[in-house]
Amino acid sequence: MSASLDLPLPARDPIVIALPDAQLRYWPGAFPALQSDTLFARLRGSLDWHSEEIVIFGERRRVPRLVAWHGAPEAVYRYSGVSHEPRPFTTELDLIRQRVEGLTGGRFNSVLANLYRGGRDGMGWHADDEPELGTNPVIASVSLGATRRFVLRHRRRKTLTHTIDLAPGSLLEMAGPMQHHWLHALPKTQRAVGERINLTYRWIKMGTGPN
Repeated sequence: MSASLDLPLPARDPIVIALPDAQLRYWPGAFPALQSDTLFARLRGSLDWHSEEIVIFGERRRVPRLVAWHGAPEAVYRYSGVSHEPRPFTTELDLIRQRVEGLTGGRFNSVLANLYRGGRDGMGWHADDEPELGTNPVIASVSLGATRRFVLRHRRRKTLTHTIDLAPGSLLEMAGPMQHHWLHALPKTQRAVGERINLTYRWIKMGTGPN
């Protein structure tokens, strides 16, 4: 695996998506097709995927996807009433992190992995604005497997929206004040779609590092 990922970084610059109150960059080919397919297969079979419940308006609900949380020992992450104790980075997750840091110039000490088993799995409207992420967090999102539609909506200007079809092997970076002003979601779909793994790399504040 390490040899297959030990390649020069993609030469093409990212696509800069101009949205108000946001910084958004997209690398459609951050991981070439063969690497992307290999990584999907390795992560699908090796991570300790599990189902979890979250608290929404005081009610516990099971989320429509499987998850795994990895990172530095101190990178404990809490959202929707659930505290995530990280497992160590696997070899694949760490190699992906190196590629992501090389492309974005950022630093990341944790990753939330989501497995969408088909169109009935999704993610509702939310922002990654938990206190552990700092004031203006940088979220680097890697997509492997099936292409899925990613939607964004401005918090105040409700008619201001944007849609991206996240391709396998792609990297999307959300930065700046974006989490203060925008919500995002991965809608469920009735279309026949295959499995997708999404890796969102973050920096969990532990006293030092990015704000």
